Amino acid sequence: MKKTKQAHNPMHLRFAVLSVDVALFTMRDHRLFVRLIAVNRPPYFVNGKGLPGGLVDPKETAEEAVKRHIEAKALIDPEKTYLEQLYTFSGIDRDPRGRVVAVAYTALVPWEKLSATERGDTDSAFWVPVGEARELAYDHDEILGMAENRLQSRIAYTTLISKLLPKEFTLTEMEQTYESILHANLDKRNFRKKILKLNIIKSIGRKRADGAFRPAELYRFAENKVKEIEIL
Repeated sequence: MKKTKQAHNPMHLRFAVLSVDVALFTMRDHRLFVRLIAVNRPPYFVNGKGLPGGLVDPKETAEEAVKRHIEAKALIDPEKTYLEQLYTFSGIDRDPRGRVVAVAYTALVPWEKLSATERGDTDSAFWVPVGEARELAYDHDEILGMAENRLQSRIAYTTLISKLLPKEFTLTEMEQTYESILHANLDKRNFRKKILKLNIIKSIGRKRADGAFRPAELYRFAENKVKEIEIL
């Protein structure tokens, strides 16, 4: 009698699990900072650090998962952040504990939106200047590098920088934010002329005193939505 071929049972296979990681940025004292967390899983027992993240629950989307981990591990209110999906990292050996595929995100939050607690550091979550965030767990150096590069690219042709600036800002503060992220010196006169010509910001009719300097005009973005437009 001819033997009937048995149906393959997919439960006998080993599958990759899905996780999320997030590069959460803010601007503090004219420098770009990223939120890191302590990593105390093998093989990162001694002073391990990495980006906030974790596994995706079967009953949630990747975006719901990343918001959950921002709150639980980064200790930041996710509703204060602006999220964009970055890239899917699926290197076979990216996690020594097993086969894990990570959907990475970039999150931005203005420093002024953060509470005193969120601005502070704990043993489990802390702010680090991006230039000093190195030797991270897993492939998080690669994720952070891509996130910073994407941020640099996006602020050149969109109004994404609005998600890092305070609600009210001077042109000097705006220029310094661009320069800090891009690691470049901009021509002050040309920068201001172009920004004002684009009509993406508008004066709020007030000025801010700035120490020994004359009061500077305050501006805000004309739209809350991120808009594609050639900034630089």
